[in-house]
Amino acid sequence: MYIGWRNSFLIWDAFDKWSVKAQQTIGYQIIRCSDSIAVNIAEGYGRFTPPDRKRFYYYSRGSLEETKAWLRKAIRRNVVNTEKEIKEIKKIIDELGPKLNAFIKSTGRIKV
Repeated sequence: MYIGWRNSFLIWDAFDKWSVKAQQTIGYQIIRCSDSIAVNIAEGYGRFTPPDRKRFYYYSRGSLEETKAWLRKAIRRNVVNTEKEIKEIKKIIDELGPKLNAFIKSTGRIKV
C-alpha cells in the first residue's frame, strides 16, 4: 500500500505552501485523515483475528473517504490549484480506493 503513504507525504509537503487560513481549516484536517489511512492499516495488521483486522481496515477506508472529501474542498477553494498537484492527487485517489477494497476483501481468506 505504498500509494497510501505517498498520499500522506504529498499533502504534508503541500501544506507548507498554503495560507494560514487554509492550514488551520483544511490543512490540519486533511493531514490527520490522510495519515489515518496508513495507521489504521498498521493497527489492523497487528490484530489477532481477521474480523478484528478487518474492522481497522474499514476505519482506513473511512479515512480515505474523508481525505477525498477534503481534497475536493481544497481544489474547489483553490488551495490546491496547480494542474500537476490536482492530477497527482486524482491519480492517488483513483488507485488507492480499489487497492484498499481488494485488501479488505482478501483479509481472512485462506491462502493455498
